[in-house]
Amino acid sequence: MDGAEDFEDEPRPRRHRAGVVSRYGWRIYAVPLLVVISALAVFQTVRPTDGGATTDQQAAGSDTPAQPVVTEAAPGQKFSPELFSADLPPEGGEIPETGARTFRVLPGTSPVVGTGRLYRYTVEIEVGVEIADPNAEFGNLVQSTLSDPRSWTNPQGATSAGPISLQRVDANGPSPDFRVILVSQQTAREACDYSNGVPYDSSCRKGEMVYLNAARWVRGAVSFEGDLGSYRRYAINHEVGHVFGNKHVGCPTQGGLAPVMMQQTFSVSNNELHELNKIADQGTQIPADGFVCKPNAWPFPIP
Repeated sequence: MDGAEDFEDEPRPRRHRAGVVSRYGWRIYAVPLLVVISALAVFQTVRPTDGGATTDQQAAGSDTPAQPVVTEAAPGQKFSPELFSADLPPEGGEIPETGARTFRVLPGTSPVVGTGRLYRYTVEIEVGVEIADPNAEFGNLVQSTLSDPRSWTNPQGATSAGPISLQRVDANGPSPDFRVILVSQQTAREACDYSNGVPYDSSCRKGEMVYLNAARWVRGAVSFEGDLGSYRRYAINHEVGHVFGNKHVGCPTQGGLAPVMMQQTFSVSNNELHELNKIADQGTQIPADGFVCKPNAWPFPIP
């Protein structure tokens, strides 16, 4: 769920309980009903295809990008007590609601970062998703995040896939092992099982496709208290973490930093994630032990 918040490659079966209905009320049922034929059409366009048929490969150049543009909202933002932690914040940037369900590769490459098995990736954006400067605001931020020593190539940490190295490529380079794509709210909902899982906007990873929801990109998450820059880095690291076989986890220590594979888009509270798992069991048991963590964007944060 950050694959709904991150669903893994296959959606888990739903489990409904009376306690959940009383806790979440109308939210469980306020899920848009997708017409079956629309859903079938989406899976023909959103799924990866041989030869990159769903991607616009006419991107220009492969220059090393400049520093990313990150708009930081003021930390400490307060939300209404009635706003559930998993809800999309009601204020912020304009949400790109729909797109063409085809994607274009943003220009830019990086050197190999890290040691171990090499994973190459592209940074892409859905056609029709409009942001001021896609490469500065999205492409360069993805690259700088994944190249950071606090991310998955950190030599002091081991991923589920073992030591890894990463390299950004573009349309002129070799085929990528995974694709990081900024998609519209509706495309993310269709790809990330919004209707068959937890009914809250999220991002997800499906196979080689890492879908980052533009609604969350511009609004963030309640748990990050307005720190949009940290939330964006979290979303990148969390979803790419699934590429390397990492599963969801809970908060291990009261008041500690949340693990990056915790579903922080929805909550940093184990109790709340425990309740959400009753709506859509993702195979990860989160204990209702009362632990609440602090938001954290990095797999291996440096003290």
